[in-house]
Amino acid sequence: MDTSLSSFIARVPLFKGLPEDQVERLARIATRRSFKRGEIVFTDGAAADGFYVIVRGRVKIFKLSPEGKEQVLHLVEFQEPFGEVPVFAGGNFPAHAQALEESLLLFFPRPAFIDLIRSDPSLAMNMLAVLSRRLRQFAGLIEGLSLKEVPARLASYLIYLSDRAKDDPFVQLDIPKTLLANVLGTIPETLSRVLGKMASEGLIEVKGRRIRLLDRKRLAALSEGSGL
Repeated sequence: MDTSLSSFIARVPLFKGLPEDQVERLARIATRRSFKRGEIVFTDGAAADGFYVIVRGRVKIFKLSPEGKEQVLHLVEFQEPFGEVPVFAGGNFPAHAQALEESLLLFFPRPAFIDLIRSDPSLAMNMLAVLSRRLRQFAGLIEGLSLKEVPARLASYLIYLSDRAKDDPFVQLDIPKTLLANVLGTIPETLSRVLGKMASEGLIEVKGRRIRLLDRKRLAALSEGSGL
């Protein structure tokens, strides 16, 4: 048994709290898969034969319109799962997945994973909790893209990054502005203008890709659509 693999799996939020024997069974069915920057992990409509967890790197989940316009649904990072919905529902992947940088992933094949769920329902409960959080994120994305203006979307995103950064007074924009603009449903020029206006209004301080939130209360109000 690969003890390093078992140790990693035990720390993944999706599997947290599982007994050691279940972690070892997960390690036995998992395989490592490497992807280069820009390489497609799976395509929208492809048969969902399993799901992934990120060991290293980052993956973009996105849809393409008939005209070829891209909408990013989610950026998946360290220890996060993706492609897991079809594990329960079966069928095909509902979106494209592409490595944003050189990435190492763990792949869990659906048939073997379903067998584990049948033998230990607590694993299914962990997955349902993760899926519920993902559903709330998508609901927020749909609301933001359909009802909120760009400043409100950006304020919400900065608060989200700040919550993840915890004690760090700065948040890091660790994706290109073109990609961030896509996530927020706008264009890079508009994003730059909104960042500049937020800085001039004293809401944030921008130092390259590092942003300090100076007035979180006003940013929170802005995220609810109060206007900039």
